[in-house]
Amino acid sequence: MKTTIIGGVLFLLPAAFILFVLSFALRLIKKLAAPIVHILRLDHLGNVAGVGAVTIASVVVLILLSFAAGMIARTAVGKRVTRWSEKSLLGHVPYYQLVKSMAEGLAQIERGNGLKPVLVNIGASWQIGYMLEEQLEGGWVVALVPRAPSPLSGNIMYLPSERVRPLGITLVQAMSIVKAMGAGSSAALRGVDLRLPSADH
Repeated sequence: MKTTIIGGVLFLLPAAFILFVLSFALRLIKKLAAPIVHILRLDHLGNVAGVGAVTIASVVVLILLSFAAGMIARTAVGKRVTRWSEKSLLGHVPYYQLVKSMAEGLAQIERGNGLKPVLVNIGASWQIGYMLEEQLEGGWVVALVPRAPSPLSGNIMYLPSERVRPLGITLVQAMSIVKAMGAGSSAALRGVDLRLPSADH
């Protein structure tokens, strides 16, 4: 119970920080959006599903700004500015690196950059993980073994290929099992050879 509660708190803290930052940004944009909505005479439309025109306009502006910032960040100039800001300013802000790592992890999962659900042999047991690279020298592989209930944080492990076995499930299904503290494993492991590597020889 204690471990589960602590894991839940650690999982929620970054999410709460992101919500706080977005809320702060939304309040700032509202101050800019309010006169624009008034000039365009959109305020007479009233509320849509209980949400005011200024709030809707602010969300749209925030999405457009995020998209534009993302496009700029992919350019050479944007990458230089990002590196400079991380070294001189943002690197000292609490939780920045944690939130940045989460965002990069989500982006990688969204792109599907070779992440494959696998079983990782650790001692006399198996743990669910994600294959990161499988072309290391000597037939070794790199895998991330997540710590439940957080599917995006865990340990990077370097293992012989015989200690890693692929799973015939999607990455989303694997992450769901981690978040559910193992619930749904019976369906995911159906037909998988769970003999330990030492028993194969």
